[in-house]
Amino acid sequence: MEIFFSREISSGRCILSGDEAAHCIRVLRHREGDLISVIDGDGTLLSCRIISASQQKVETEIISETPDWGSHPYHLHLAVSPTKNNDRYEWFLEKACEIGTDEISPTIGTHSERKIFKISRAEKILVSAAKQSLKGTVPHINEPVTVKEFISGHGISPGQKEDGVLRLIAYCFDDSSCPRQSVKDVLNAYEGNEVIVMIGPEGDFSREEAELAISRGFIPVHLGQSRLRTETAAVTAAEAAYFRWM
Repeated sequence: MEIFFSREISSGRCILSGDEAAHCIRVLRHREGDLISVIDGDGTLLSCRIISASQQKVETEIISETPDWGSHPYHLHLAVSPTKNNDRYEWFLEKACEIGTDEISPTIGTHSERKIFKISRAEKILVSAAKQSLKGTVPHINEPVTVKEFISGHGISPGQKEDGVLRLIAYCFDDSSCPRQSVKDVLNAYEGNEVIVMIGPEGDFSREEAELAISRGFIPVHLGQSRLRTETAAVTAAEAAYFRWM
């Protein structure tokens, strides 16, 4: 199934531009009158008929819409520190989208070796992965923040009531005062459907970062007995959520 992507949708019309238009016309050789399928990135699949075509711009009329196409019954937000080797992080982005992830936050920790991350290429990878895995939603990727900034922005403030979101932080070290639980057990016991999981850099979270997360409502978890790379741990967390609900 050929899938295209567009955000240029209004008044019963959908426009492909840039690489999407070139791929449609030059590579796949579509012409006026052809029916094509387009995702809007927000969960809807559009069936469209081409009414004008060039390698720079393809204008279509929308014939029908299928909402929640390829959706999953949970909301997963992965906060994952960029890896030193950028190819590994891009692999994680692709697989997390294929499995089922809604939002991704690159987080820079105390022990991070990679301090700079640009999201422009990541957005293209996520669009491609959504089309390949037959999903109408493209995961949103946020601008990078520090681990502490992420915790402050997504944790529970002191005195704040629980909001039903399950917040998890996975790290490798042991702390007898707050032992880690199995991510599988925590997910299976959870009755909601909105999950945040934090995965640290190659050097792991610092104890200070972990303590801050726990103080803001994050539950410390482990992903099994194996020591996993950052990108493997992130994909494992995505799979754990997938198998919990699917």
